[in-house]
Amino acid sequence: MTPTPSRRTLLQGLAAGTAVVAFDPLTRSWAATADSAFAQVPPLDGTLLTDPASLAAAADDYGHIVHRTPAAVLRPGSVDDVVEMIRFCNTHTIDVAPRGQGHGTFGQAQVPDGVIIETTPLNHIGTPENGTVTVGAGALWIDVLRAMLRHGLTPPVFTDYIELSVGGTLSVGGIGGQTHRHGAQVDNVLALDVVTGAGELVHCSPARRADLFHAVLAGLGQCAVIVSATLRLVPAPTDATVRHYLLPYTDLDTFLADQRTLTRERRFDYVEGQVTADKNGAFTAYVLEAVAYDAEVPESTLLAGLSYDAAGVQRTTPTYFDFVNRVGPVAEELKKSGVWAYAHPWLNLLIPGDRTAEVTREILAGVTAADVGAGLILLYPLDRARLRTPLLPMPDDPVPYLFAILAATPPADTATVDRLLSANRAAYEKVAAAGGTQYPVGSIPFRPRDWRTHFGAAWPQLAAAKRTYDPQGVLVPGQGIFG
Repeated sequence: MTPTPSRRTLLQGLAAGTAVVAFDPLTRSWAATADSAFAQVPPLDGTLLTDPASLAAAADDYGHIVHRTPAAVLRPGSVDDVVEMIRFCNTHTIDVAPRGQGHGTFGQAQVPDGVIIETTPLNHIGTPENGTVTVGAGALWIDVLRAMLRHGLTPPVFTDYIELSVGGTLSVGGIGGQTHRHGAQVDNVLALDVVTGAGELVHCSPARRADLFHAVLAGLGQCAVIVSATLRLVPAPTDATVRHYLLPYTDLDTFLADQRTLTRERRFDYVEGQVTADKNGAFTAYVLEAVAYDAEVPESTLLAGLSYDAAGVQRTTPTYFDFVNRVGPVAEELKKSGVWAYAHPWLNLLIPGDRTAEVTREILAGVTAADVGAGLILLYPLDRARLRTPLLPMPDDPVPYLFAILAATPPADTATVDRLLSANRAAYEKVAAAGGTQYPVGSIPFRPRDWRTHFGAAWPQLAAAKRTYDPQGVLVPGQGIFG
């Protein structure tokens, strides 16, 4: 019998980054030495890491608010590694969660004393065929875009920042300025390969294991881990540049009405909007952002009947790639300046269109420029008819709005962070009372009963899928959905 290592020896070895070979079910700790009483870690193509740097990185995210340290981080060398590790975690009831680019803001993908599975190595991008492409969950949208443009194709919908993983955005929804025309990213998925909480590798689609397919898209990782996705593609713009407009407004009702007009008439390929501070610091100035891909449509047709302030219009003509990647250079500057490392207690809400003016006015009346800090405020329309994914709930309104206060504040100022988290909760309750909900990428303290309300009519299907596909409840506990 191999001698049992002392706890001190174990901890010293793990701190030094010694390879993990076993799990002690009694102490629920990882071991660097084999023992007959321990459960042997399955053979892996990749690496199971326990060094302090790897654990610290996995205990942080873009929010820089919540820090829960895992026991180990799997850097998989193959999809088989994901299968074997989740199967192992299921057997020994070890919490486990996938991590793409760590762009959560409230510890959603963190697992105290559990296992984080990095999806970055699963970054293959296939060759497009019949208007589709299959890509790994760890592939970045920017890389998918680059690869598809070489074939004259593009995914139809992008989030504002595209250095995010495919698996990450498909787990939450993937909303952007093209959503009013094409739905969310999850509405443009044809099939998935996933590993369930029981460690089963499954190919699913609307025609095959549909219950699992619909439980994974926007399912916040509760039933399975995405390892690859087959995405719908559309022809990329053929003109050398696109037309990007920033149209200023001083009246909220007029701003919203013009956004609704553009959504209804589909004049532009992309429509978003921002709320900015006026000269007195109040958030009562607005900018409608719109992009047209087709150079043949006259500007007079695109802008006909809109009531913006003509003196403040800004027009640019970036390439399609530069437009879609417009936040990338900004992100690099934020990293250089240190603002990227600020706390991001984000608020992302979905509001019925007919209540948007009333609710946003009420919330913004209590927001100061200091609250937003180096961040920004988004306000733009969606098209309910284009949003068909069951677990991405939308207000019962034909044109719901995304309202997001993307705050950035120094993380050491914990009092401000706590105050903003409380304000987020209060804002959510106002929106919920108006028939809205959250878009779950932000930092809103949520309880299991809130999640039941959030998912609404889809809750029984999600709960049933959770029981079926994650019987031990080990997947992504950081969301707090099931307690």
